[in-house]
Amino acid sequence: MARPKRIADTIELIGVGHPGLGDLYHGLIRAPWSATLALIVAAYLIINLAFACAFAITGGIDGARGFLDLFFFSVETSGTIGYGALHPVTTAAHLVVTVESIVSILLVALTTGLVFAKFSIPRARVRFATNPTIAPYDGVPTLYIRLGNQRDSRLIDATLRVVLMRTERTKEGVTMYRMYDLVLERERSPAMSRSWIALHRIVEGSPLHGSTPESLASQEAELMLTVIGMDEISVQSHHAQHLYEAKDLRWGMRPGDMVSELPDGRLRVD
Repeated sequence: MARPKRIADTIELIGVGHPGLGDLYHGLIRAPWSATLALIVAAYLIINLAFACAFAITGGIDGARGFLDLFFFSVETSGTIGYGALHPVTTAAHLVVTVESIVSILLVALTTGLVFAKFSIPRARVRFATNPTIAPYDGVPTLYIRLGNQRDSRLIDATLRVVLMRTERTKEGVTMYRMYDLVLERERSPAMSRSWIALHRIVEGSPLHGSTPESLASQEAELMLTVIGMDEISVQSHHAQHLYEAKDLRWGMRPGDMVSELPDGRLRVD
């Protein structure tokens, strides 16, 4: 499933200032596991290298025969391993060990919190169809949007919202980006299991009434979908989001059937 576009991917922002390290936590939460783990390992190595340099400057580590021994002594200190082959013998070395112990406690606490947060964040596995379609339904032009739940557990009281976003020009000649809620035949599912086809009838009063592929493209129209529900296993609120552009719409088509019956009587959901 494609990830929804973010503002930072499509819009250049000015005048908001750079957050610096203020958004570091959110950045690490959103980053892939590989990037987060790489940063944790890099921070751990850099801190131990820094304390190895401090031990080299202050001296006082009995049994150390070079910088590599000092680095490994720093690793043993930060991990509270303490094999005993190396140990501080001067006040300066003891002070460096004390500072490193404090830094290690903070690093372990921050790392544990970050890893737990990334594991515990609820993530819905909702898959959206590649293309929404517009075709007659009971003689009325209708927007079809298909989505499905990829988990075995159901989303309880799942609610779907569809918003049409497009550019418009006011009578004063001002170009504005407007949002319109699309009324669905059913916007709530008591227990979303595998599939759901959302329907919006394009009747008079609908924001899509009278639209054509050309008009939607000229208006830079987009459809934003949001799904919110509670996972029945974790009892946590899950949400998913997807964005369709005007070029993704397929006119004069309807979604194919997903459910078919097998020879033994069981149902197959594609």
